[in-house]
Amino acid sequence: MSQYWSPAVRELTPYVPGEQPREQLVKLNTNENPYPPAPGVGEALRDYATDHLRLYPDPTSKALREALAETFQVSSSQVFVGNGSDEVLAFAFQAFFCHQAPLDVPEITYSFYPVYANLYGVELRKHPLNKQWEVDIDALTKGAERSGVIFANPNAPTGHAHSLSAIETLLKRVTDRVVLVDEAYVDFGAESAVSLVNRYPNLLVTGTFSKSRSLAGLRLGYAVGSEELIDGLLRVKDSFNSYPVDSLASLVGIAALKDVEHFEACRERVITTRERTRQRLIGLGFEVLPSKANFVLAQHPDYEGAQLFASLRERGILVRHFNTSDLNNFLRITIGTDDEMDNLIEALETICG
Repeated sequence: MSQYWSPAVRELTPYVPGEQPREQLVKLNTNENPYPPAPGVGEALRDYATDHLRLYPDPTSKALREALAETFQVSSSQVFVGNGSDEVLAFAFQAFFCHQAPLDVPEITYSFYPVYANLYGVELRKHPLNKQWEVDIDALTKGAERSGVIFANPNAPTGHAHSLSAIETLLKRVTDRVVLVDEAYVDFGAESAVSLVNRYPNLLVTGTFSKSRSLAGLRLGYAVGSEELIDGLLRVKDSFNSYPVDSLASLVGIAALKDVEHFEACRERVITTRERTRQRLIGLGFEVLPSKANFVLAQHPDYEGAQLFASLRERGILVRHFNTSDLNNFLRITIGTDDEMDNLIEALETICG
C-alpha cells in the first residue's frame, strides 16, 4: 500500500482479466471469437488515411451510432458508444446506480460488477442462482428500495439466458429504477431485449463488438435505451472523456456491422461447435451447463478444477479457472475452432483416462 494512494484506492479489489500468454497456446480462456473480423474491416484499415489521426474524432460518434441504430431499428439518439462495453458499464454505474439503496445483482455473474460497485460506493444486494444455475429473475424483483437491477443475459460465466418474456416480466415489476441487461454474449443463441426499449423507458441494454464481431482488440461497446437514459450516459462521458471512441475504431465498427452475412456465418459456426463440444465433454463424464454464449462451464466429478486447469496448460491449452468457493471446481472453456476443440477433447481424454 502506497502512502500516496487515496483511502478509496486502498479499498479497491480490481478486476482480474483472463491471462494473455506470450507463448503459443490453444487460447480458450477469454471468450474471444476464433474467427477473424468481416473482410470489410481489413479493407477499412488498408484504406484509412493516416493523416486523419492528427484530428480529434467526432465526439458524438454520429456515424457509428447511426449504423448501430439501423442494425437495431431504433433512433440514433437511443444509442451510446464507448471504449469497450466495460467503459459503458462503468458510465452506467455512475449515471444510474449511485443512489442510497442497494443494487440488485445475481450472486454469480460478471465479476466486473462488484468492482464497479466498490469503486463508486454502490451497495450490492446479491441473489443466489437457482438450482439449475440460472439467474433468478423473481428474486431480483423482490427487494425493497433499490438503486437498480443489473444482470448479464446470457449470464457470465454460467451461459444460461432468459427469454424475452421473462425479462419483460421483470420490467413490469421494476419500473422506478434502471434495469440494465448486459448482452455481451447475446448473439450466440439468446434473445435480445433491445426490442423492448421503446416500451420500457428504464431499460438499458449494453453490448460489445468484442465477441460476435471479432473485435476484442479494438475496444468498442454500446448501449441502447431511451433518450433519457442515453442523455444520462452522455453527461457522465462528457465529464470524463469527450472522445472515448477514436475515428479508426468507429470506421472499423461500421464495416463490421455492414457485413451481416459474415456475422451470421461466424456465430452459427461457434454455436455448432459449442453444442458438439458440450456433447463430447458430457461423454467424458463432465457436467456441462447449457449455454447460449461462446463458452461452456464444466466440471468433472472425479477431478478438481485446478488440477484439470494445470494439466491442460501443461499440454498447451489455456482455459479459465475461477478460484472462488462457488466455482472452484469448474472450468470455463471458450469455444474455439473445431481443430482447437479437438485438441482440448484429446487432451482431456488423456488426462481423464
